Amino acid sequence: MSSHRIRVASYNIRKAIGTDRRRMPERVIDVLNEIDADVVALQEADRRFGVRSAAIPPFLLDSQSGYKAVPLNVQADSMGWHGNAILVRKEAQVAAHDVLHLPCLEPRGAITAEVTLARTSLRVFGMHLDLSGLWRRRQAAAVIHAAAQCEAMPTVLMGDLNEWSADRGCLADFARHYSFAPCGRSFHARRPVARLDRIMHCGRLKLLDCGVHASATARKASDHLPIWAEFATG
Repeated sequence: MSSHRIRVASYNIRKAIGTDRRRMPERVIDVLNEIDADVVALQEADRRFGVRSAAIPPFLLDSQSGYKAVPLNVQADSMGWHGNAILVRKEAQVAAHDVLHLPCLEPRGAITAEVTLARTSLRVFGMHLDLSGLWRRRQAAAVIHAAAQCEAMPTVLMGDLNEWSADRGCLADFARHYSFAPCGRSFHARRPVARLDRIMHCGRLKLLDCGVHASATARKASDHLPIWAEFATG
């Protein structure tokens, strides 16, 4: 049976505000084009106040990248749900999508989509977990429960977990069910010291390669560097 490769990435774009404190969504798109992933989970993809409009204007995403946003159909001007968004290549098919309400003190959520690209189907979860360790673990439990409902499909979970420890807290909870891609340190973009951003996968996927994308543009576009992983399926 032939196998296929799929490349995923996770990127906290900080509402397109760079390390120079300038809001420049064009730089984020440049980084996305550099990574060249098939599926990207974004965090802080919407502005914080007002109508929560998308940090990357739709016309810019359409005209300067090969991506489209998974249509979550939650807010008209937003790209995502509580700042979480999933981008896929324009030729990809999105069979299903949903939002997950997470237990929280401050607004938090996660999103999921079923994506098919070049005969490869994948279930993707994107998340941005709480600053509080207690709430992170509760949120991780909710995501794990939701992911368990689609065990028949290869599954990737990724996002900003906000976990500073190496293997405790929500990391230990996820590790009981999924494997971690050892991508590396992604925060702070100027001098990475922490692995806040993570990619996890089920046993149906074989990890081929992974890493942190640390180009000159990425070091300026956000305070997080994007992480990526490449898998074999089938």
